[in-house]
Amino acid sequence: MEVNETNRPLTEIQENETENLVPTVDQTTDNVKYEPKQTKEEVIQRLKEINNNACEAEKQEIDFLKQTFYKLHKAEQEANRKTFIESGGDANSFVPTTDPLEAELKSVLAEIKEKRNSMIAAIEKEKEENLQKKMEILEKMKNLTELSEDAGKNYNEFKNLQQEWNEIKLIPANKINEIWRTYQLYTEKFYDMLKLNNEFREYDFKKNLEQKTRICEAAEKLADEPDVISAFHQLQKLHQEFREIGPVAKEMRESIWARFKAASTNVNKRHQKHFEDLKEQEQNNLDQKTVICEIAEAMEYDKFTTFTDWEDKTQEILALQAKWKTIGYAPQKMNLKIFERFRAACDEFFRRKAEFFKTAKENMSVNLEKKKELCEKAEALKDSTAWKETAEILTKLQKEWKTIGPVPKKYSDSIWKRFIGACDYFFEQKSKATSSQRSEELENLNKKEELLKKIEELEKTETYDETIADKIKALISEWNSIGFVPFKDKDRLYKEFHNLVNKIFDKANLSATEKKLNSYKSGLSKENNLYKEREKLVRIYERIKNEIKTYENNLGFLNSSSKKGNSLVNDIARKIEKLKNDLMLTQKKIEAIDEAINK
Repeated sequence: MEVNETNRPLTEIQENETENLVPTVDQTTDNVKYEPKQTKEEVIQRLKEINNNACEAEKQEIDFLKQTFYKLHKAEQEANRKTFIESGGDANSFVPTTDPLEAELKSVLAEIKEKRNSMIAAIEKEKEENLQKKMEILEKMKNLTELSEDAGKNYNEFKNLQQEWNEIKLIPANKINEIWRTYQLYTEKFYDMLKLNNEFREYDFKKNLEQKTRICEAAEKLADEPDVISAFHQLQKLHQEFREIGPVAKEMRESIWARFKAASTNVNKRHQKHFEDLKEQEQNNLDQKTVICEIAEAMEYDKFTTFTDWEDKTQEILALQAKWKTIGYAPQKMNLKIFERFRAACDEFFRRKAEFFKTAKENMSVNLEKKKELCEKAEALKDSTAWKETAEILTKLQKEWKTIGPVPKKYSDSIWKRFIGACDYFFEQKSKATSSQRSEELENLNKKEELLKKIEELEKTETYDETIADKIKALISEWNSIGFVPFKDKDRLYKEFHNLVNKIFDKANLSATEKKLNSYKSGLSKENNLYKEREKLVRIYERIKNEIKTYENNLGFLNSSSKKGNSLVNDIARKIEKLKNDLMLTQKKIEAIDEAINK
């Protein structure tokens, strides 16, 4: 007896064909993504939602939620243990506290398990009952195949048995192939080996061909279905329908099967490509997230010594977090791990920041006491007439003041005014007592007042060209060559001078770097410790160089690992450009100091 390809069991076709028509495992389950839960309460809430319809739940999600709960539980116990040890406790004496949420978790999981077990038991019972029903149908079909002389009369009864067979669905998996082969055997024997009335035979073949042609057309239309997953599942139903339909005429069997096979192959290829593309995108997402983790982990905490440093880095961390949110899922086995890695890096940053601010607050209180002591010393010296000795002492006190860090903001202005008030009072008295020096200072004051008038006239100029720039540079140079002015006029002149120069710079559209440099040069004088200032600038110069190098390394790694990290790349590139401008300005400041020292 001939068993043609149309009527072979589907599992046999899958084992023998080089291109699977229908994968035996639904590949969509390998790529389901579940939203990460941040707290144990969220995990239990989701499990309670699942419990409301436990029979429809996916075991993968239940296992994922259970794993997430115990990871959070373990992290909490580790944090408690660390706190216990930091508080002076013995590590060996630590006893984890009982977690009431764990009991609730186990209770919900037990309910879900019980419901699912009941469902599985009911399904297995139904399968056994269905198997028995099909065995009875097979026995009836066997009897009909042995009554060849009554085939015409038995035709309707045989079709009814086929209909009854198709209406019975689930049976034990280990019996599917065996019972299907038997069914096909009796079906083909009934149609092919017995002398069935040609009229019934041709009618049945024609009807089956029409139905299988309709299924082929439906399968071919799935090539245009935009939802690849939906197309794949629709194809499964079409395969079930196809094999439930009886045979067609022998000359049509191979062609109708080839047509259906070709349409199925097309759908399956699209389905397979969909998941290959998804995996590629997920790997790309993982690469991007790995780079972000490495940048966050590479923070050089020992170099963050000021509030500004921490604020700048906080903005970087927030930018990385914002970028992270724009990137899709990583591969399932790595998605939670890479998220936990990034969260750990962020937690470490904000933990260290909190420690810095806590320590800084404590240091501010100490700094306030130190500055109060300097105020008291300055106030004790303000009425002294030992001009030279006292001036040297007060100058040292001012230098010491600069070495002391910040104080609480609410005291900053008052403590400074108290200190500088005592110093200013002494130096004003000293100025009055040294008339010759005062006379020279008054002369310098007049010179600077005259220069201010010239600069004011220059500022009123409507059009600016290179000659204006040369004139203002010459006036700045002349201003810097004039000596000291009376102390009380010093700040006023300096402010007026810089306001006018800045206005001219703005109108002349000079670069920000040149303005800063000229402003810096105008404040240089040999009364300041130029050598110490130069050392400070050299340190700043080296620090900026190192920062540029670090960012360029990060940028190079990001470019080589991520094709779509344009936003983060641009942010880092702009930061590098700003640092290079700062580096150039610092270099010019050092050159300006060298010129001032050599005059």
